[in-house]
Amino acid sequence: MGVPPEMLMTRFSLRRFWAVLIKEFVQMRRDRLTFAMMVGVPVMQLLLFGYAINADPKALPTAVLSAESSAFTRSFLAAVENSGYFRLVREATSEADAAALLARGDVQFVITVPSDFSRRLVRGERPPLLVEADATDPAATSNAIAALSHLAGTALARDLGGSLRHLQPGEPPFEVRIHRRYNPEGNTQYNIVPGLIGTILTMTMVIMTSLAMTRERERGTMENLLAMPVLPVEVMLGKIIPFIVVGYIQVTVIMLAARYLFGVPMVGSLFVLSVVLVAFIAANLSIGFTFSTVAANQLQAMQMSFFFFLPSILLSGFMFPYRGMPDWAQALGEILPLTHFLRIVRGILLKGNGWAEVWPELWPLLAFMLGAMLLAMLRYRRTLD
Repeated sequence: MGVPPEMLMTRFSLRRFWAVLIKEFVQMRRDRLTFAMMVGVPVMQLLLFGYAINADPKALPTAVLSAESSAFTRSFLAAVENSGYFRLVREATSEADAAALLARGDVQFVITVPSDFSRRLVRGERPPLLVEADATDPAATSNAIAALSHLAGTALARDLGGSLRHLQPGEPPFEVRIHRRYNPEGNTQYNIVPGLIGTILTMTMVIMTSLAMTRERERGTMENLLAMPVLPVEVMLGKIIPFIVVGYIQVTVIMLAARYLFGVPMVGSLFVLSVVLVAFIAANLSIGFTFSTVAANQLQAMQMSFFFFLPSILLSGFMFPYRGMPDWAQALGEILPLTHFLRIVRGILLKGNGWAEVWPELWPLLAFMLGAMLLAMLRYRRTLD
């Protein structure tokens, strides 16, 4: 008497298990893109977090506006550079020049030495030295500012000898006055909330576009679109423009929350920001459009979008200080549109930057947008063929 089939199905079969196991490995081998993502994402996270991320940035670019060139001034500047936190890169010619360097983000600090610094120091009057910091990213400047307080008591130890020895004991012979520009209180919301505009747009625009196009291919509606007498640029613009509207809605919600919930100052022109948003949104949508022409299904589109989004948030300066990363990581970050957009949006909202200050970051963003759109059209044309 044979065993009923339903009873056989309730028993564990090594043969059936082995067949299913082999089938999954064969399927994984066929889906090479998914397998590459499964291996590539952990490797990328390991490299970025292990080598690129640094919460204690050193060698921050610093400009000097000095009205005198005495031995005391040279000793202090040498001590500043030897601390490791500062790298003297420019000599400002005037206060306006120093302010422009900070506004454009060319330097992180400006050290101002007054004309009577040495004379007042010798008299024991504790003259002030002004250090202006670009505090739009408090995490990038906090440790460097803390190092300055220690330098005030040790920088001139060798110079204060002989008749000036009486200036060594007690309080430091001069005063370091810190002026945190654009964010006097070091409020992290002023840095994070404007950055969320770019981060959220990057995530949603890339993912939404790639999934929308891939969904049409899975549902069979892509064939109807390919059969229509339309140019690739017409299809791409028709797909992108609705998402640009969605992007502006997202930005409006974030801006309202930034202003009324977090009190983020908005000292710059919102019109300039709205123009820049078009280029930034279009660049991300073009990337999503390109991913949709490569991905075979929505899972692959999601994986590719995440593979683009992860380095964007890690290498752009959103989560970690940009200047704390090694040179190779900064070079990669310069390619990403989010890096330039973060500098633009923080510069407009916190510094009041206009077109002159925005342009050095806007043209790389426009170049990326045009390149991404060209690549998307070429990939779509290949799909037509």
